[in-house]
Amino acid sequence: MAVSRILKDFENLPEDVKDKLAELDLELSEGDITQKGYEKKRQKLLAPFLEKQEEIKSTEPAPEPEPPSAPSRVESASLPEPSAPADISSKPRSRRTHKRYYNEKRYHSEVRQEAVQQALAALQDKHKPVVPLPSKRASVARTSVQLQDEDETSSEDDELNPDDSGSTGQLIVETRNLALGLSDTSSTGSLASGPTRPPPPLPNPDESPVSKPLPPSPKFIQPIHNPEPDPSTNLTYKETEQSINSTPSVTREPRESIPPERQESPPIVELRRKEDKPRSELNPRDNQGDSRHNRDSQSSAVSNRANRSSLIEPQTKPTADLLENIEPYDVLFLNTNIAPKPKPHRPNISTPDVALPAPRHPLPPPLPPPSKHRHSAHVGSVRISTNKYSHPSLSDTLSETGTASRWKVSAKIQQLLNTLKKPKRRPLPEFYEDDDVELEMAANNKDPNAPSPEGSGMTPAVGSALVIPAGLPRNLEAAIQRYGSATYKAPMATVLDPNGKLSITLSYGKLLSRSFKIAYSLLNKIGLNNKDGMSQVRPGDRVALVYPNNDPLNMICAFYGCVMAGAVPVPVEVPITRRDAGSQQIGFLLGSCSVTLALTSEACYKGLPKSSSGDVAQFKGWPKLNWFITEHLQRPPKEWNPPPRLTDDTPAYVEYTTQQDGSVLGVSISRTAMLAMARTLTLACGYTEGEIMVCVLDFKRDAGLWNSVIASVFNGMHVIFIPYALMKVNPASWMQMITKHRASIAVCKSRDLHWGLLATKDHRELNLASLRLLLVADGANPWSLSSCDQFLSVFQSKGLRADAICPCASSAEGLTVSVRRPGREGVNATGRGVLSMGGLSYGVVRVDQENSLTSLTLQDCGQVLPGAVIVIIRVEGAPIICKTDEVGEIVVSSPASAVSYWGLPGLTQTTFKVRPETEDGKYIGENEFTRTGLLGFLGPGGLVFVCGSRDGLMTVSGRKHNTDDIIATVLAVEPMRFIYRGRIAVFSIKVLRDERICVVAEQRPDCSEEESFQWMSRVLQAVDSIHTVGLYCLALVPHNHLPKTPLGGIHLSETKKRFLEGTLHPVNVLMCPHTCVTNLPKPREIHADVGPASVIVGNLVQGNRLAAASGRDIGGLEDDSVGEPGGRKHQFIAEILRWRAQATSDHVLFSLLNSRGAATQTLTCSQLHKKAEKIACLLLEKGRLNTGDHVALIYPPGVDLIAAFYGCLYVGLVPVTIRPPHPQNLQTTLPTVRMIVDVSKSVVILSAAQVIKLLKSKEASNVVDIKSWPVTLDTDELARRKLPGVYKAPTAELVAYLDFSVSTTGMLAGIKMSHSSTTALCRAMKLQCELYPSRHLALCLDPYCGLGFALWCLSSVYSGHHTILIPPSEVEANPALWLTAVSQYKVRDTFCSYGVMELCTRGLGGSVSQLKSRGVQLGCVRTLVVVAEERPRMALCNSFTTLFTPLGLSPRAVSTSFGCRQNIALCLQGASSPDPNTVYVDLRALRHDRVTLVERGAPHSLPLMESGKLLPGVNLVIADPDTKGQCGDSNLGEIWVECPHNSTGYFTIYGEDGTYSDHFAARLSTGSNTLQTYARTGYLGFLRRTEAIGCDGEHHDAVFVVGGLDETLILRGMRYHPIDIENSVLRSHKKIAECAVFTWTNLLVVVAELDGGENEALDLVPLVTNIVLEDHQLIVGIVVIADPGTVPINSRGEKQRMHLRDGFLADQLDPIYVAYNM
Repeated sequence: MAVSRILKDFENLPEDVKDKLAELDLELSEGDITQKGYEKKRQKLLAPFLEKQEEIKSTEPAPEPEPPSAPSRVESASLPEPSAPADISSKPRSRRTHKRYYNEKRYHSEVRQEAVQQALAALQDKHKPVVPLPSKRASVARTSVQLQDEDETSSEDDELNPDDSGSTGQLIVETRNLALGLSDTSSTGSLASGPTRPPPPLPNPDESPVSKPLPPSPKFIQPIHNPEPDPSTNLTYKETEQSINSTPSVTREPRESIPPERQESPPIVELRRKEDKPRSELNPRDNQGDSRHNRDSQSSAVSNRANRSSLIEPQTKPTADLLENIEPYDVLFLNTNIAPKPKPHRPNISTPDVALPAPRHPLPPPLPPPSKHRHSAHVGSVRISTNKYSHPSLSDTLSETGTASRWKVSAKIQQLLNTLKKPKRRPLPEFYEDDDVELEMAANNKDPNAPSPEGSGMTPAVGSALVIPAGLPRNLEAAIQRYGSATYKAPMATVLDPNGKLSITLSYGKLLSRSFKIAYSLLNKIGLNNKDGMSQVRPGDRVALVYPNNDPLNMICAFYGCVMAGAVPVPVEVPITRRDAGSQQIGFLLGSCSVTLALTSEACYKGLPKSSSGDVAQFKGWPKLNWFITEHLQRPPKEWNPPPRLTDDTPAYVEYTTQQDGSVLGVSISRTAMLAMARTLTLACGYTEGEIMVCVLDFKRDAGLWNSVIASVFNGMHVIFIPYALMKVNPASWMQMITKHRASIAVCKSRDLHWGLLATKDHRELNLASLRLLLVADGANPWSLSSCDQFLSVFQSKGLRADAICPCASSAEGLTVSVRRPGREGVNATGRGVLSMGGLSYGVVRVDQENSLTSLTLQDCGQVLPGAVIVIIRVEGAPIICKTDEVGEIVVSSPASAVSYWGLPGLTQTTFKVRPETEDGKYIGENEFTRTGLLGFLGPGGLVFVCGSRDGLMTVSGRKHNTDDIIATVLAVEPMRFIYRGRIAVFSIKVLRDERICVVAEQRPDCSEEESFQWMSRVLQAVDSIHTVGLYCLALVPHNHLPKTPLGGIHLSETKKRFLEGTLHPVNVLMCPHTCVTNLPKPREIHADVGPASVIVGNLVQGNRLAAASGRDIGGLEDDSVGEPGGRKHQFIAEILRWRAQATSDHVLFSLLNSRGAATQTLTCSQLHKKAEKIACLLLEKGRLNTGDHVALIYPPGVDLIAAFYGCLYVGLVPVTIRPPHPQNLQTTLPTVRMIVDVSKSVVILSAAQVIKLLKSKEASNVVDIKSWPVTLDTDELARRKLPGVYKAPTAELVAYLDFSVSTTGMLAGIKMSHSSTTALCRAMKLQCELYPSRHLALCLDPYCGLGFALWCLSSVYSGHHTILIPPSEVEANPALWLTAVSQYKVRDTFCSYGVMELCTRGLGGSVSQLKSRGVQLGCVRTLVVVAEERPRMALCNSFTTLFTPLGLSPRAVSTSFGCRQNIALCLQGASSPDPNTVYVDLRALRHDRVTLVERGAPHSLPLMESGKLLPGVNLVIADPDTKGQCGDSNLGEIWVECPHNSTGYFTIYGEDGTYSDHFAARLSTGSNTLQTYARTGYLGFLRRTEAIGCDGEHHDAVFVVGGLDETLILRGMRYHPIDIENSVLRSHKKIAECAVFTWTNLLVVVAELDGGENEALDLVPLVTNIVLEDHQLIVGIVVIADPGTVPINSRGEKQRMHLRDGFLADQLDPIYVAYNM
């Protein structure tokens, strides 16, 4: 504390103390002293002044204690940071390693940084929406930390220079700022300073260990236990001044000197309530900060969960405003209504999550009670919404059971919603036309106010004549001969070893002899004997040069050896490192160049990976190569000379270049061009013999090859090569070489200038006075200006001349395009322009103010080279010459440019043979020009300005942005504490017809998730302010995880590829589709004035048929009910069983198979009848029941269930079949059983002993009150005697049975089936499927509801056929059971569920041949029907059919049925029905409830399979669900049905509920028959008349079910079906096992199950967002990544989406990651 005060008064210290402190700080920053030693010495230095301070203090009153303050930065350029990163204190660093910690801020473009600071400061005052922090499971966070730690040996730029700004160890993260807002800035505008927090509250000792680690909680608000805090109790905090990463050249004012109006008063934080007011009166800002304080500290529910962080918005606001935005410690509510405490009630621990039919409430659905177990996806899970079983809704205060912490998810969603509130748009006058052209137009909308070029036509810039000075060699071979003979001892090249010592020097004499040896060996030694398998090298053959980056000498010898031999060298990278992401593409290039021979050094050859035989391993994508070592070769004969060349137009060498998409092309340079290049560089740069050049660049390509290998040899110069590995260790080594050898030329990039600036320790000894040319070879980067300026400002005192810095523009195609001349003189020798970035984005040059936030300062890249002509042409379209103020692509006509892409004549024509033309179509001259790929314009005096490259161009909404510009802005947002500055990738991806900008960076290991989220938020703001473009995705990956190029840079195309493949594995992702996707289709507008009558008239006018269809006539029930002699008089199912027991007593009706395929139980007609009679007697004796009483049948699938069912019918009781609870999952399934028993008003339970034991077990008592079960009867032990006259004959209207089922929306609905409906259903199925006593039917279904129950219990008794019963649980144990039984019994008709079909498809994928060998044959199958209440799953049916076609299964046999609660069997594929139809409909039209048929494979086509054929007696219409008017054939509508086997109504605990009365008695408001009553199925579909003829001779009407009406999502006025979005999501990534979607308050939520490691979770977020945008034009609001099994499934294999939604909102899913797309 005292030390910090003294440091604040730094200026008052004596000069010698200040010098010693500065020296000490310097030692610390360079790693020469530990943190501990630093503090000890500093304490010693300051001790005398501390004593004085103590004396002064003792005479003064004690002031208020204040939080510790970071030491202020001293405004002296020579004084670095006063502290070091945390890891320095742990171990001292050795000087020998040269590992340094530098202040990276020095490199920042001050202009850009100030612009960013101003832009962010300007946004401070604006309202900032609070965006929730993504939720990440703690194990994921831990994994990401481990990932970051596992590979610390990075080869990237700033690993050697981590930030030493003193922030690592000392900074306290200010506050959680979850929005695009910033922390409170300090007086200097630093973004990283802010208020510190008091220590966190102590944990509650009563609470158990955290069961679900979550993001960290804010530390500066204490938990409030009393609901009414004392208003006088204020929690205060003070601000601390923390100067972080300050630039030495910027002076800072001390805190005391800030004017009062700029000082921020320390806000007093008080927790108070808002007055009650209706939610509708709140404005969106109030909603963000609403708070509730009704937390019960002793809550048992909360104690098992970690405290979720509240979302605090740190803003400087008036106190009152601030007070309203303070949240309680661990919970955030979104409602201002402070509801009274509910009366205490006994918590219903076992309440099942079931929803009964009840009126839909506008509030969010009620939620189930907290559960300690994972949200199970078991079949029984259903949900409740009746008052009896409901819990307080979202807007109510929670009960005393304390489920407060359950509500975080919905709180975050509400905050997200508030950020998205925008002014309502005016109603659209027309419907949205379905056409992608509109999306394209919206994406490229022309701004009427956009600036357009106004200049005159451009005149080409012509270079001076190429005058070849006398005395230069006539070509490169002659140069080697001359210097190798005359000055053979003169050094040609020297390479430094990793310690910075001159290790090996190559003289010109050695270069001559070695290149001669290599040329001789190539032509005379290789391929002459057939033993080595090599082919002979002929002139013109391509040869790969594979040399590492630290071996330029061998590469130069091999290069010139090939040139002398007439071969074409192709220098490439060594393919040994996994980091070299482009190695495969290099292999493709070598293959296309027909390379079969690779030259390499001995050391490199030893390091290549070898196969077991000792040969070099075959690399992926590479051709088969023969490797030849170019050392220790024998001398050629004295008389041998290289063969003379016939022409100079042949290729001299091939240089590789990487395209934007990652593909590698070979650029061919002819011998003429190579010689011209050497001559032009000699003239432009003034190269002379004997000069010394220091080269830091890659010598295999680009400027490194052209200057240090070709031009240097041409002029007889000496080149000192600095390997990349040495630069990593000692960034100043190249400047030390200039000083030591008095070099006059250096070739480097702006990156090397930056590294040199950081190596402050080595600056003392440097002298750059000898340097006449510092060639900056990445002048194409517009941000090289700041490096050049800062380098000059620091090293001018070391002798560096301003006219020595020479940026140049170059590309692989145009070679060196322009260069600033060294020692230049004259008016237009150099220039710089301050340009408007807004203008540049529209492709025009506009001068801007220097202090503008959105300006870009460019420096020139010199003038045109001698003998060359430059002109600027438009980037797109014909090569029209730009106007003088227009930005375009630079094209060059020069003898010194490349001639072609190797082997790509088409691309060569468009790149190397361009003929620029004027606006009126006239060519300029006869010369052909080469596209350079550089974007820029010509300045005054022919100066070339480059503002980007074609590969770095991103066109977003019609405006162009450069990746370098975006990177510079990102870097200006104080990144060093969070990310590595050299490790940022910016690229665009095409989503929804427009490019979207993505930024990927490497996160520092010590950066917390909260800090990185804050930084990303600031980046969004900065890019939006300066470039007026939104970022689509920001991703942070672990340290050292981005793919690298051989020289350590980021491999951009590989990064993009991994991002799109989902293999990048980021640790933090922020998606912002809401802000940057501006070309969504127009929302659909529903016209209220268009009524059902208008629709009918419209259909008639258009000639559309009204949608109605009928099955064939069923005939009267009295007409031969069972179709067999003697059965005519028996109408009802129980009577028919009694009759069969007499007529065909020994006929086997049922066989039950076990998992081994053996029949464990069989029932004949008489056995079933007798067993049913005994059960009936049991019910009468022990149950004492009255006719019409309800009996619950809780049996596993089997014959006991059937006997119990008929036993009930015999005595006039109403059976209710219920699935027994799952023994391993009682917690979820038993409450459902209990619910159905209660709701159905069952007075007796019939069951088997095993199930009864489970119902009354100790485990069950933990879930439900087992004492309150109704009377339970065991049917395993029946009495032998039977009572006389047991049978009670039913009447047609009496209820035969109740059918309870859970819908896909999670609603539990019970329906009543009368005896007449039951008989009509059986008759319709018998007629449709042609069922007779001689038939065998195989069922693999659950027998508890719907058609499954009817087939299991009713059909055999009515039709007399033999039914083989296969419980689905047995198929889980033996997937082949069902198909083996079908084959064994020669079954013609079989029924299954989708779950069984999936089990077979997955379980038998590799066993088909095995089944075939065992004799399984499915050729006997006539109909295989999937029983379903949903849209047919075509993909599953097709894969099943394809898989089992080898076993004889006919594709025509597989079909689906369709049923619902109102009618359990509308459609069923019959024995003589036409084959199932498939149609393709337009998905876009379907969203507007229109049906448009398209061809297979058409864009946006959706395949739909017919849902079986209408059963006899079924009449069906398609009606508008809202207006109830009949639809036409081209409309999607609700399916309404009328037939004898309709259900007679819902059975509810409220009796006849009026809300649902029209579900069974609806009438059309307009249409063909408005008097007929129909049952509304609740499913959307359409009819399509086909060419097929049915058995009744009529054209067949196919029924297509699209989806449930309750499940559809209405978004932007359009109707979406969840299954379509889910199918898209499943396609987005191979690791998504299952997914489900739902909406909550207009936000689309996607829950995806990840079948992979948790570190892959964040890969899915962008891919899911992309594909939903692309396929459905919808923005995903929330992406939830969860474990497999999270999505609940019901017994029919249908997803329970509403159940999942409730679990999500109640925070029960335990997700891996929750991403909130902004």
